Amino acid sequence: MKKPVRSKTSPPQEENAAKEHGGVQSIARAFAIAEEIARNREGISLAELSKHVGLHNSTTFHLVKTMVQLGYVSQLPESRKYRIGRRMFTLAAGALDEIELVSVATPVLEKLTAETGEYSHFAIRSGDQIVVVAKTAGTGIFQMVDRTGAVRPGHATALGKVLLAALSPVQLERYLETCELRAFTPKTIVERDALVREIDEVRRKGIAFDDGEFDSEARCVAVPVRDFTGRVAGAIGVSGPMWRLSLQALQEKSKYVSAAAVALSAELGYQPEREPAASPA
Repeated sequence: MKKPVRSKTSPPQEENAAKEHGGVQSIARAFAIAEEIARNREGISLAELSKHVGLHNSTTFHLVKTMVQLGYVSQLPESRKYRIGRRMFTLAAGALDEIELVSVATPVLEKLTAETGEYSHFAIRSGDQIVVVAKTAGTGIFQMVDRTGAVRPGHATALGKVLLAALSPVQLERYLETCELRAFTPKTIVERDALVREIDEVRRKGIAFDDGEFDSEARCVAVPVRDFTGRVAGAIGVSGPMWRLSLQALQEKSKYVSAAAVALSAELGYQPEREPAASPA
């Protein structure tokens, strides 16, 4: 009697497991490629991309070719470098409506308030208006009081200065021509050239201060928050009464604001560009 011959074909369960594993692996590799491309906003070559994600050139090429066909990656015609495609921007932009911004920003603001003890807020630009869309109250007595949806002047607040610094020269010129530089306190900057110099300084340093310019008894510090495209999506900051928030204390607490901005920017998909490798000696 002959022994039954065992089929060399793998059982269906094993085949399905292998396919599933391969599919998951391909998805993981595709996302790794997309993240690496996003880090290089000026584009990245196939060789560099393969090296950074740890894949063979041919494997990377086949995956990225599919992503190009689907519109999630684009290829520059001259340099042949890869960049994030329009479809990826559309997908990400759909998740960044105002409600989503608030839900993402609130935990970051809560942590910032816990660290500083001060009122924390996040604002966006809506046309020529600076709108506070999320806030958390501080823990100390005599806290600043504001409401969500409050409109604040761009020229007289730290939040506003950050958002004005993100404008192009043409946009800033239009803002200065159409918006009144109203004096809220004796410290409010109402002279056009002085405000331009202030905005240039904010753009250069990446941080803005309000020393009693909107409310004569309050100080504020704010820094920009960036989204997945690298543009300034909003401004995050803390405010407090002058008697508690001295200029020195404001400087000390600004490091927590900067850390909060990094955290919120990461939540919005921002990835700083990779530092260029040092040339060999």
